[in-house]
Amino acid sequence: MANSITLQQCLDKCVEQLQGSDVFFGHGTNNAVDEAYWLVLSALGISPQSTELNFGLRVDPADQEKVQTLLEKRITSAIPMAYLTGEAWFYGLPFTVTSDVLIPRSPIAELIAERFSPWLAYPPARVLDLCTGSGCIGIATALEFESALVTLSDISKEALLVAVKNVTRHQLQQRIKIIQSDLFKHLGNGEYDLILCNPPYVSDEEMSELPREYLQEPDLGLRAGADGLDIVRRVFAGAAKYMADGAVLIMEVGNSEQAVINAWPEVPFTWLEFEHGGHGVLLLTKEQLLAMSDST
Repeated sequence: MANSITLQQCLDKCVEQLQGSDVFFGHGTNNAVDEAYWLVLSALGISPQSTELNFGLRVDPADQEKVQTLLEKRITSAIPMAYLTGEAWFYGLPFTVTSDVLIPRSPIAELIAERFSPWLAYPPARVLDLCTGSGCIGIATALEFESALVTLSDISKEALLVAVKNVTRHQLQQRIKIIQSDLFKHLGNGEYDLILCNPPYVSDEEMSELPREYLQEPDLGLRAGADGLDIVRRVFAGAAKYMADGAVLIMEVGNSEQAVINAWPEVPFTWLEFEHGGHGVLLLTKEQLLAMSDST
């Protein structure tokens, strides 16, 4: 054990190497310290969410090698940590992820934890998570509203296979339905009290400027045409038909927020604010969406 080091020393070495590299943070962490914490604990088989850690724990040479192997892969390949470990955290819960889905990071998690207060007049009985990917938004909503029936929908069969794993992981098979659909095409005639949507919203120009890590994610989940609004337009056009009276649409458009404002200058969007960071999330009522349809 002469060559063993403490957990703290192992973390410090990892931080130093990350800081000396050109990795980009943004898929669960935003700095080298948090990334090192996630990487080292994952390599050692310790939950990154663990609240009781012994930083004096001895890390033997074999485990140091595991850390170094994972670290070198992270640095040289620019693969986000979530893909390397197969897991990401959202709403304080673990979700299985693969390169077939975007890595969960939406600020909508904060809205879920606040039960969408004050925007919902009553707890939603039926919820649609459109462009669901890994299913994290819809699953978190189902866990927050224990009587809600939730539909997860995505055009990608591969993404939905990941969503199925997460529904099973969180034991929600009885309350969550999964539908492969190009937006509303195969959803039938259901009416929802709440539609949540984190669609592709990255413009062609922004795609060309993304760090390498983001280009590891599925293009289908990011790219949305010249102005980033190809999918947003279709959601606005079709959502009202699937909304109950009093329902709301909450949709993330990220850096395309200004493009949305420019494209619909007459619409009084509600832009939601976040205590823990995040932007570009809008809210529209059914009535506002109907008015938008009438004006086109």
